[in-house]
Amino acid sequence: MSHDNAQLQQTLNLLEDELACIYAVSKVLSRSLNLKETLREVLRVLHEEGQLEHGMVSLLDGDSGDLLLLELHRADKLTVENVRYRAGEGIMGLAIEMDKPLIIRKLADEPRFLDKLGVYNPVLPLIAVPIRARGDEIVGVLAAQPPAELHLLGERRRFLEMVGNLIGQNVVLANEVASDKQELQKERDSLRRKVKGESGFANLIGHTRVMQVVFDQARQVAKWNTTVLIRGESGTGKELIANAIHYHSPRANNAFIKLNCAALPDNLLESELFGHEKGAFTGAVSQRKGRFEQADGGTLFLDEIGEITPAFQAKLLRVLQEGEFERVGGSKTLNVDVRVIAATNRNLEQEVRAGEFREDLYYRLNVMPIIMPPLRERLEDIPDLARFLVNKISNKQGRPLDIGDSAIRALMHHGWPGNVRELENCMERAAILSTDGHIDQQVIRLTGLDSHFPADDGGGGGRDAKFCVSTGSAGNGKPKADLNDPDLDERERVIAALEEAGWVQAKAARLLNMTPRQIAYRIQILNIQVRQI
Repeated sequence: MSHDNAQLQQTLNLLEDELACIYAVSKVLSRSLNLKETLREVLRVLHEEGQLEHGMVSLLDGDSGDLLLLELHRADKLTVENVRYRAGEGIMGLAIEMDKPLIIRKLADEPRFLDKLGVYNPVLPLIAVPIRARGDEIVGVLAAQPPAELHLLGERRRFLEMVGNLIGQNVVLANEVASDKQELQKERDSLRRKVKGESGFANLIGHTRVMQVVFDQARQVAKWNTTVLIRGESGTGKELIANAIHYHSPRANNAFIKLNCAALPDNLLESELFGHEKGAFTGAVSQRKGRFEQADGGTLFLDEIGEITPAFQAKLLRVLQEGEFERVGGSKTLNVDVRVIAATNRNLEQEVRAGEFREDLYYRLNVMPIIMPPLRERLEDIPDLARFLVNKISNKQGRPLDIGDSAIRALMHHGWPGNVRELENCMERAAILSTDGHIDQQVIRLTGLDSHFPADDGGGGGRDAKFCVSTGSAGNGKPKADLNDPDLDERERVIAALEEAGWVQAKAARLLNMTPRQIAYRIQILNIQVRQI
């Protein structure tokens, strides 16, 4: 066989090998979006299947414009870090500056070779090609050492250019994914901060002693992984306390999963909590994680826990005690680390005595009980709650809303069997019925609230209307107040005294057996607008 024929056959063999190699490279590049791991595997393929030694990928740093070494294939598996090339520096920097591939026939004869890595064979050639991305943009340099077959260097250069183009598309995709991931993480962290801020104890309304006790208990138990049972009537804010406990606990950065146990029958409740395997039942077309798995490392809030049946209580007890369960239709035991916060409005002690609730589950849940007081036991919080809810509804409706003193007084005379939830519904109805955005006693009447309203003050329900809490004559055409009336709260009593005293604070203080300083302080903290006479 002639020399030319031998070289032709050698070229054909090389093309066949390169075709197999580039197929292997394309499979590697489609396997993962971990850029360093992918490039490391690509350089291994080039070395083992493409006879290209000491492969190196350097990418451009967007801030400095320098080439930064990202991956290097070397026999000793050691990594080289903090190696960079400026434009025009060394062979790598020259490939960027000249914007074209470089072929060095013998590395030892190249004066621009810097040998920063100390791994290259000086008697072999070196090929460096720009890595191009979309729009022919250069994003880096790919370099490797082929065998010393000078007549094949052109073909080796062409092959490395193709590999470089494949790598360039992968670099762009990985950068886009990394950027999107960073944006999602920023958005997630922002939402977490927002939720944590909204769930903070400072944002929970309650200045009465009973609510301060609740807040103190919640702050204390939030530090630990103790199971919490929040008890109280419907609408008292049990879920808000559960939120506050989670977001002030060491688990705050992990999942907070909620489930209303009363909303599902036993078979669906088991699937929701424990998950199911594919084909476990009709409609189970794929494997599904349950709430316990979703909450692993975080908190699971089980609302209306008193509604679950005795049959399901035994299944729940096991996971609470041992932290392990099986998916529906599965046999593999799964272990989870979940903090459980439960809530109920039922009398569990009575149900335990009646045999409707397992005693062992009751004691497992009732490790740290927190009792939410009904709204009728914290009427002093109604003014702040009403104003908070009106502001919330104002933001939702996109218009200014305010609530007057006459409306607050009307709310104070209602029993609130539905607690804070009923108050919120009342405020929303009032906002809808208010044409000018001001909620007064007349608007509260229109909501249908079952309340014993006090007499109107004759001010037409306007924004500056005052409470009228009088029953006799004060010499100004208004009835005179009975300051000893037990139905009057402190705010009403102070306003009544001011009305009787003609809004002279010193005289009103004498009527209430107070000092002027004491009544001035109460006027301030009770948010009483002093009438100018």
